[in-house]
Amino acid sequence: MTMGEGFAHPEYLVDTEWLADHLNDPNVVVVDGDLEAGYLRGHIPGAVLVPDNYAKDPETGRVHILAPEKFAAFCQNLGIGDDSLVVVYDNNQSLYSGRLWWCLNYYGHTNVKVLDGGWRTWVNEGRPISFDRVAAKSGATFTPKLDESIMVKVDELKEACSLDDAVIWDVRSDGEFTGANDRGNKRAGHVPGAVHLEWFNVMERDSHKFKPADEIRQMLNDKGITADKAVFAY
Repeated sequence: MTMGEGFAHPEYLVDTEWLADHLNDPNVVVVDGDLEAGYLRGHIPGAVLVPDNYAKDPETGRVHILAPEKFAAFCQNLGIGDDSLVVVYDNNQSLYSGRLWWCLNYYGHTNVKVLDGGWRTWVNEGRPISFDRVAAKSGATFTPKLDESIMVKVDELKEACSLDDAVIWDVRSDGEFTGANDRGNKRAGHVPGAVHLEWFNVMERDSHKFKPADEIRQMLNDKGITADKAVFAY
């Protein structure tokens, strides 16, 4: 089931072969993290769809994390319960599935995997696809168990700016890092001392898979993002 030779946590990923063999497992919930338009173009058989813009505050339009009771309802509406093994995928180099992976971990559900290569690899391998809108499994109970250790507070980030054993990693675009693009924020630029490596540099453009661990590790080392440091990413 696990994959990703050389990665510190290969269990965070799952490959298409494993998923194809376990699509009908009763405890497996496959989640398509794309927008509805993408889901309707075709999806992995049995996959349920996240609501469009679920990660945005409806009042401000800003990306946020749902409150515990709302996140529990969100998961239950997808058929995700406490005992579910969740596999998330998208057609955007794991950008959206990675976000849902983090949200589930934030609320204590660590039994979640990202499909390496996502929709792109699944289709390129000629695996079956579906156009049916899937009804989520009923009766799921999701119990949020907040893990605040994976989210940094502003004061903690300010302190990290002056620590020798910490590195702040800005994963945004070049324009956002330099301040040329404020993306609607009140202020442009980056956290003082942050290093910049846009997130998609760790992905293979054609297959949408993660690059080999050694290649990613070298890119990170070149930026000073090393295993002996506390890493704060934004």
